[in-house]
Amino acid sequence: MSHAQTAKLSLSGLGKSFGPVPAVVDVDLALRPGEFVSLLGPSGCGKTTTLRMIAGFMKPTAGSISVNGVTVSSTTQVVPPEKRGMSMIFQSYAIWPNMTVGENVAFGLKLRKLGSAEVVQRVDRILDTVQLRHLKDRYPAELSGGQQQRVALARAIVIEPEVLLLDEPLSNLDANLREEMRSEIRRLHDAFRITTVYVTHDQSEAMVTSDRIVVMNHGRIDQVDDPVALYNRPKTRFVAGFIGRTNFLDGRVDGGQIVFPGFTVPLGSVPDSRGLTGPISFSVRPQTIEIATGRGASTDAGWWVRGTVTERSYLGEYWEYVVRPDGGDLRLRVTTPPMTVYDAGQAVWVRIDPDRAAPVPSPANGGAQ
Repeated sequence: MSHAQTAKLSLSGLGKSFGPVPAVVDVDLALRPGEFVSLLGPSGCGKTTTLRMIAGFMKPTAGSISVNGVTVSSTTQVVPPEKRGMSMIFQSYAIWPNMTVGENVAFGLKLRKLGSAEVVQRVDRILDTVQLRHLKDRYPAELSGGQQQRVALARAIVIEPEVLLLDEPLSNLDANLREEMRSEIRRLHDAFRITTVYVTHDQSEAMVTSDRIVVMNHGRIDQVDDPVALYNRPKTRFVAGFIGRTNFLDGRVDGGQIVFPGFTVPLGSVPDSRGLTGPISFSVRPQTIEIATGRGASTDAGWWVRGTVTERSYLGEYWEYVVRPDGGDLRLRVTTPPMTVYDAGQAVWVRIDPDRAAPVPSPANGGAQ
């Protein structure tokens, strides 16, 4: 994938500064034809600026963007948005209130001078796909937010763009509708296989829709991976903390042991432990930790830690506990199924599976980002 010619969309050394302030720094990314990639990160991480450069609304101050191997943006020239063969969907949908659903969807096809019979055929096909054919003659004011969003999707997809760009398209919808629409977006992607770049700050949205997720932080890419790898094997503390919830275990290698606050474990229990020295850190997901009233067999390779339940919260689908290991001030978040109940103040053992503890940079080594 390093060869730009095999990529549908390629960003090379892409950068954008506003005066002295860098918004995007040295972004390299290549999308395969038909791939769905999300740019994920908090506000101000550079994801929307990157999308606007891909769309042609902004000129990069470094690097270039190419589509099918042809440069569309560089520091010297930018192909205008309407000549890129791209469709973009904004938070506000931007569908025309004075046009019916059918007219809205047909608009881009008519601009392309398609024959009227083909326009009708393609509009009806896409409206069938988004389940809005029965509303073809309605006006946007008569539609719900979710239906308006479907019209925006249909209008963007019907022209079969080279690249589909989505900028936080679900942020104006309520939670239930957001959940439904993210599945809808993935379903439409599977039906049309249009290369897609999706900007969001919502990690569950990115996890459901994407083939790969690009996690951005302070204008740079922290990690690019598929959702499973990103969740289970984060490469930085920022990624580990941003994708889902996690516990950070910060310890130090001391001879044949790792010393954590309140407990020690054998160094040999860690996969790939050869040559590890000094400060060491792991990301451990709450649902990978087991909780029990007694300690397991000493032959068990897990890290058994004795502690006390200090807090508990019932969240319907699971319990969340905070367990403080004896002799330390560490707070371990642990989740259990709804039927597994412990009391605040109860003495317990927790078991951490070292195979599911992902190594991340230690703050003692400057890895606090």
